[in-house]
Amino acid sequence: MADRKDAPNAQKNALTYAQAGVDIEAGNALVRAIAPLAKATRRTGADGDLGGFGGLFDLAACNFKDPVLVAANDGVGTKLKIAIDVDKHDTVGVDLVAMCVNDLIVQGAEPLFFLDYFATSTLDVARARDVIAGISEGCTQAGCALIGGETAEMPGLYAPKDYDLAGFSVGAVERTQIMPAPSIGPGDVLLGLASNGLHSNGFSLVRKIVEQTGLQWDADSPFSAGDTLGEAMLTPTRIYVKPVLETLRTIGGIKGLVHVTGGGFQENLPRILPDGCAAHIDLDSWQLPPVFNWLQETGGIEDYELLRTFNCGIGMIAVIAADSADAVATHLTSTGETVFRIGYLKHAGDAQVSFTGYIRP
Repeated sequence: MADRKDAPNAQKNALTYAQAGVDIEAGNALVRAIAPLAKATRRTGADGDLGGFGGLFDLAACNFKDPVLVAANDGVGTKLKIAIDVDKHDTVGVDLVAMCVNDLIVQGAEPLFFLDYFATSTLDVARARDVIAGISEGCTQAGCALIGGETAEMPGLYAPKDYDLAGFSVGAVERTQIMPAPSIGPGDVLLGLASNGLHSNGFSLVRKIVEQTGLQWDADSPFSAGDTLGEAMLTPTRIYVKPVLETLRTIGGIKGLVHVTGGGFQENLPRILPDGCAAHIDLDSWQLPPVFNWLQETGGIEDYELLRTFNCGIGMIAVIAADSADAVATHLTSTGETVFRIGYLKHAGDAQVSFTGYIRP
């Protein structure tokens, strides 16, 4: 057989995939680095290892009687740009998981497993490991297993050092326990669960406001003592799964849940309201956290716009029958949640969501 150098198609300056900007060995190194992180999230139904063509999950092992699967996917948005600029990557993975699993729990579903998609220009193994460490932490908080994912190097599509994240999660709920319950209606009470801050919405506006101030991300935060501005903005999204599931399974009483994300109160509450029903929010029932107060004052944001863009300190809303509201609030508080009685449901009027009071710091 002829030597390789004498093969008809051999070229002296033949290109490799690595020379085109894709490093397969770096990808393999990342898989080895994150394997312990994924293993740490194992739960009933998921005990496989990374590296297969697909992640396996044994639903039968979870002892559901008549399960309905619920799926959700999401991203982190332009909050990633702050993480890249600050070079802090260990919290955005928590955001990624939170944005998916908080959407599952509002339908009563227990998150079972999670998969991620990490796309970048050139793979930096240490940075990617930090991101996935955050994803692993988020999965641990939510009680779901990280069973797989995809890492894509795409030079020419992403700028150097830029990356994007997407997540996909599947949960299950018993057919008879799917939320919102059909009994939701006027007279029900709205309990607000405190957020950790901005969560992962509105960051295009946040970045615009910061740009106009001339502040750098490493400047002292004007609203969070001891943090830089970048660190304060990167506070990860709160994951409500375990407290809510515990409440549902222990005392029940929750008719519906709303994950307050993009669109704020005005866009998210109507998603669970039946015909002929509207929500009323008392803005005097909780204090606006400092980050929102700073953004409003610095950016000159009108109240309605603030409420439509950000969670304003309420990351999740629970709909409860009036005679169960105190018991549910007490139990949620015992799990570590900060709970406010923020309003009620009423017969529909001119607006699906109305407000009284004032946004106050």
